[in-house]
Amino acid sequence: MADSKPLPALNGNPVAAEALLQEVFGIVMDEAIRKGTCVSQKVCEWKEPEELKQLLDLELRSQGESQEQILERCRTVIRYSVKTGHPRFFNQLFSGLDAHALAGRIITETLNTSQYTYEIAPVFVLMEEEVLKKLRALVGWSSGDGVFCPGGSISNMYAMNLARYRRFPDCKQRGLRALPPLALFTSKECHYSIKKGAAFLGLGTDSVRVVKADERGRMVPADLEQQIIMAEAEGAVPFLVSATAGTTVLGAFDPLEAIADVCQHHGLWLHVDAAWGGSVLLSQTHRHLLDGIQRADSVAWNPHKLLAAGLQCSVLLLRDTSNLLKRCHAAQATYLFQQDKFYDVALDTGDKVVQCGRHVDCLKLWLMWKAQGGQGLEQRVDRTFALARYLVEEMKKREGFELVMEPEFVNVCFWFVPPSLRGQRGSPDYQERLSKVAPVLKERMVKEGSMMIGYQPHGTRGNFFRMVVANPSLTLADMDFLLDELERLGQDL
Repeated sequence: MADSKPLPALNGNPVAAEALLQEVFGIVMDEAIRKGTCVSQKVCEWKEPEELKQLLDLELRSQGESQEQILERCRTVIRYSVKTGHPRFFNQLFSGLDAHALAGRIITETLNTSQYTYEIAPVFVLMEEEVLKKLRALVGWSSGDGVFCPGGSISNMYAMNLARYRRFPDCKQRGLRALPPLALFTSKECHYSIKKGAAFLGLGTDSVRVVKADERGRMVPADLEQQIIMAEAEGAVPFLVSATAGTTVLGAFDPLEAIADVCQHHGLWLHVDAAWGGSVLLSQTHRHLLDGIQRADSVAWNPHKLLAAGLQCSVLLLRDTSNLLKRCHAAQATYLFQQDKFYDVALDTGDKVVQCGRHVDCLKLWLMWKAQGGQGLEQRVDRTFALARYLVEEMKKREGFELVMEPEFVNVCFWFVPPSLRGQRGSPDYQERLSKVAPVLKERMVKEGSMMIGYQPHGTRGNFFRMVVANPSLTLADMDFLLDELERLGQDL
């Protein structure tokens, strides 16, 4: 090896490393940020999988490549990736690009530390607790606990595990054999992570009792009461209710006060999955949608969604002050959590969680909040509601747009009825034909790269579009474009 050609690595050559990164940052600024957020550019450049594999040249080889090749690969990756910061990306519950949050993400990745001990992450241990304290205060708690999690699904799973441990602490050591048959309750509009969590934790999906939802997608408290009584009659032990604040499709908010009454009566843990709707707590105008959330035992909240903090930024908040997180999850690894350290070992928060290494997710939110202030973030939330309302009112003025329902959040669900189906509602195949419209329009918009909107069937309803108004850079012109573009794409249907 001593006589072979030196590998094209940058280790030990700080000048070359800096030059590379300067070039990469320039590419990112130009391709991902300037072009990736510009309405005159495409949201995506669609390629079929086999063609894309060839364009990317994905094979990993034994020999390294030149810096010029590496830089071109960076450009290619960005070119063929979906630009989720683009104002015409309406596809998911996250979108947009906040500059301050991105700055936090860049610093986080550069420092490359883990959140488990004060020893190696002193700034972020203190910062995480301050951010969690602020979020808990918005929920309505003056004390409590919490942790940043790798996504809302994991936050929900943590809540289930904590509720089970509080009821049956022996399960930590003895496992499932320490447990009777358990039952947890959630609405049919809940996020799918509830059933996944039940399976992952060994409870099984049969332990999830599905509660009815009303016509707007909100849990029916009277049916929750009946489901609890029925589970007990069948020999199961109820232990948790998972309510939703901002359902994935319809954007519904469960009636938390009434659900909390049921939980209090039966002594059940109340978890609120506010991954999508939690940021509404920042708005004095709209936070009434979450009335009663202060009565929950735990709350999941994803600032990477409506606040555009960037993936991923997800928290689990707890009202508990008994150190339940740590008692439930601690393994007391002596190579990390030595008890004779020279500082307060209570600052070593890593044993609260299942993970060992844990990504720093607090800086992007903290930095964005420092820049925007609570008032700025409140205005951001209120603006999304206003834009959603504008879109709804404009739809009502145009032929061919039919609302699934009046939205109470920023999920605007609707059908586009093409010219050939207008006035045909009474025909026997109307619903079947209407259901085929959204997939066709989705393919057309993606292949043109003009915009992206999600669609889905829902219960007995055929496919409809779910427009998500979340990107902080959206304008009235973007709402108008969406309507104009659907009319253009569907004029021949």
